[in-house]
Amino acid sequence: MYPPRKNNLVFSFFSWYIQFIIKKDFSAFNYDQLEVKSDASVLILANHFSWWDGFFLFYINKKVFKKQFHVLVNAENYNKVGFLKYLGAFAAENKGKDVLETLNYAGKLLDNPQNLVLVFPQGKLYSNHLKNISFEKGVMQIINASQKKINIIFAATFIDYFAKRKPTAYTYLQHWENEEYVSLQLLKSAYNKHYDQSVVKQNQLIE
Repeated sequence: MYPPRKNNLVFSFFSWYIQFIIKKDFSAFNYDQLEVKSDASVLILANHFSWWDGFFLFYINKKVFKKQFHVLVNAENYNKVGFLKYLGAFAAENKGKDVLETLNYAGKLLDNPQNLVLVFPQGKLYSNHLKNISFEKGVMQIINASQKKINIIFAATFIDYFAKRKPTAYTYLQHWENEEYVSLQLLKSAYNKHYDQSVVKQNQLIE
């Protein structure tokens, strides 16, 4: 497994830099404000359509949740984008047993109420125009490897230009009150309900 690395200087710089490039490249970044239980960790499940996705959620964590940020990425991005590991990124080094070890590691992170773990259930990049978000099985492995004292947050992000030269990003957040028994199908269904509602809100925007 490729673990996160600690370097306060690198973290501080890129924490500032992410905020800087979002403000520079977007006319606005709008997101919901949410209250979460402070004595429980945060698991964010988000759609994945762009290079920006992890940075948007990193920024939201900084402004809203204020937890220790972690994100599950693939080995290619972990190695190619060198600074990600200093922002809490971790990845499976190989397929098979190492994937299971990495998912269990994510579950253990969630046992610490100071932690936030971002997961893209789709497992890879897809268009921002999908009507349905698929879920890989690994999401349930993460939840089951934890003590299940988690704030589960659904995030759906969309980008539109309207009449501006620079796009505006919107992230719709929902705190899902999870059932005592959570299945992959239940989780996927609840997320897609939030996603559908977010699409409706996005389509009602006029500028």
